[in-house]
Amino acid sequence: MVEYEKDPIVYPYITEYLRKDIPPRSGILKELEDYAKEHGVPIVQPETAQLLEVLSAIKRPKRILEVGCAIGYSAILMAQYLDVGGTVTTLEWDADTAQIARENIKKAGLEDTINVINNDAKEVIPTLSAEYDIIFLDGPKAHYIYMLNDCIRLLKKGGLLIADNVLYKGMTADDNHVIRRKITIVKRLRRFISAQMQRNELKTVVLPLGDGVTVAVKV
Repeated sequence: MVEYEKDPIVYPYITEYLRKDIPPRSGILKELEDYAKEHGVPIVQPETAQLLEVLSAIKRPKRILEVGCAIGYSAILMAQYLDVGGTVTTLEWDADTAQIARENIKKAGLEDTINVINNDAKEVIPTLSAEYDIIFLDGPKAHYIYMLNDCIRLLKKGGLLIADNVLYKGMTADDNHVIRRKITIVKRLRRFISAQMQRNELKTVVLPLGDGVTVAVKV
């Protein structure tokens, strides 16, 4: 059992119900799920993956920006719903993990569609100028707040900003659940959620799904 399942924000019986009818993955995505489980690699939870699929299918994006590639699971998942000629740019700071992601992406036949950049997202994002239809934040949670302005700048009107793990095992919602060593992360996640809600350019909802997800549309 990987870390993000130890302290769920949703009652386990509800999570079990939400997951029971999700169609099982096959091919490379199933391989990556098995690898993540065996090696304790944090990938999106099944219900969060389903949300990403639904939003990507609705949007049919031309460009996706992802922060936190890990082994490439979410990038490959979302790439299935790109518009013709669409691309995914995904950022991963750890060189070894980025290389694993590239190998998985090549195995999926998406090496010309998904570009893995091995660098710190906080350094890369300010240099980007392309407009994106979807931006998915799934990297270091304490950094979300510092990337918000650039995410809004890079997001097309009508584009979606999706951020995972924002409720952070319930700690974001309640001081009594906060672990002392996580105080800084929790405070910054609270600032991130509040900042999104207060920005006139965004309409934002917080979903108690998986480990907590925000979905914002640029209006």
